[in-house]
Amino acid sequence: MNLPRLDLSKVRHDLRGPINHIVGYSEILLEDETLPPEFAPDVERIRSGGRQLIELISHYLDEYRLQTEPLDLPRLQHDLRTPINHILGHGEMLEEMAIERKLERFVPDLRRIHEAARTWLALMEEILLPLNQPPPESAAPGVVANFTTSGSPVLRPAISFATPPAAPIPVATDGGRILVADDDPGNRDILTRCLERNGYSVTVAANGLEALQRLRGEPFDLALLDILMPGLDGYQVLLKLKGDAALCDIPVIIISGFDLGSGIARCIEAGADDYLTKPFNPVLLRARIAACLDKKRLLDQERALAIQVKEERARSDKLLLSILPAPIADRLKKGENTIVDALDEATVLFADLAGFTELAARLAASETVQLLDEIFGGFDRLAERHGIEKIKTIGDAWMAASGVPRPRADHVEAAAELSLGMLEFLNGFAATTHHAIRVRIGIHSGPVVAGVIGRNRFTYDLWGDTVNTASRMESHGIPGRIHVSSAVAERLKGKYEFESRGPIPVKGLGNLNTLFLNGRCPR
Repeated sequence: MNLPRLDLSKVRHDLRGPINHIVGYSEILLEDETLPPEFAPDVERIRSGGRQLIELISHYLDEYRLQTEPLDLPRLQHDLRTPINHILGHGEMLEEMAIERKLERFVPDLRRIHEAARTWLALMEEILLPLNQPPPESAAPGVVANFTTSGSPVLRPAISFATPPAAPIPVATDGGRILVADDDPGNRDILTRCLERNGYSVTVAANGLEALQRLRGEPFDLALLDILMPGLDGYQVLLKLKGDAALCDIPVIIISGFDLGSGIARCIEAGADDYLTKPFNPVLLRARIAACLDKKRLLDQERALAIQVKEERARSDKLLLSILPAPIADRLKKGENTIVDALDEATVLFADLAGFTELAARLAASETVQLLDEIFGGFDRLAERHGIEKIKTIGDAWMAASGVPRPRADHVEAAAELSLGMLEFLNGFAATTHHAIRVRIGIHSGPVVAGVIGRNRFTYDLWGDTVNTASRMESHGIPGRIHVSSAVAERLKGKYEFESRGPIPVKGLGNLNTLFLNGRCPR
């Protein structure tokens, strides 16, 4: 016979819809441990009949086969009716037995099988019988094979069942959270029951738009998508998922009645992890789901490990920056083993808390440490504000340097501003805490050598006569005053007010002309 041109993939899809229900519900019954043993053989015959229908549909409605030999439509209808009649007969018999023995819990699934078989029989006749007839001028409402002006039949989607949609059932398990998206209530019910029986938490969506909304609003470990859905179809949902950075890692398995290789390849190329045709093999489905979830768990672990590594690196960098200047830390991270810089101009500042040793003797150890932390914390913040590098603390002494490790033209002025800020901060601190703490500050400018020493515990330090002279300015100073060398005063002339101290003997340096920095010059 001359078969009108039609979408055979669509025909196979429509015919497989009810068979998916037949096979699915029969497998649910067979997996139920409370099913009476005498019921199992007939349920197995029902499942086998459903699988036989799938094989017949694939055999007779194969594109390549029909290119070489004509379709024997009467033989096809005969061969298809035999297993469906067996399914109807065994189903009706089992339903009667269940009612007689008061096993009502099995009746709903047996009725679903019976209903699916009746629906499939009607659908088969609606689809295949019109192929023997010429294209009508106008198709009546409800006819499956409507014809276009070119004579090609256009098949409507498979009829849906009256089974009410299954509501989302949140189940607290560690198996994984799965979204099932299918416009067929029976398919949703079968998948939900199969998955929940295996310990998964299942949420359902009746169309592509609802599926996408749920995926964007709730966390899922896997999505099972049907292809043919109203509004957004499964392929469109897949594309949107894989194009969304927040959702692209969710594994997707397509479960569809479409079996064309080109369609399967299209979904895999778009990012689907797998593709199963209906009616699905539950053992194979469980295996594919387990593989996808294992893959996602490994991906989640890898992502969590990457975040942990990033956080650890950030903590390491923060710790490194707490003991080393940022430019020096960067050089160490880039692999420099020996870091030594000779700087022609820098300003070194030393500060020592006068009388703190006597005060500490009267305080508890914890109070002493807390007091030092508050004072030196204030000094650290001032140094950061003025762009000056805090070098180290030794006991109740604090050291900083301006113009290192990066040279700057205003290094002397920045150190002067810092020292004045330190006096102001300490005066306010003493008034608040009622501890009469004063500080001696010494400043000197000149060339220095700066570098990192140590292998396990890095230390950034300064060496040279400039460092020694600044230390002597502090030790020969007066509490509450800023003692500076003539080199500092010379560089700040006209900007700050100084009080000459005259030549004084400085240990190791002889007599030096030194001054006290009193403040900024009036403008």
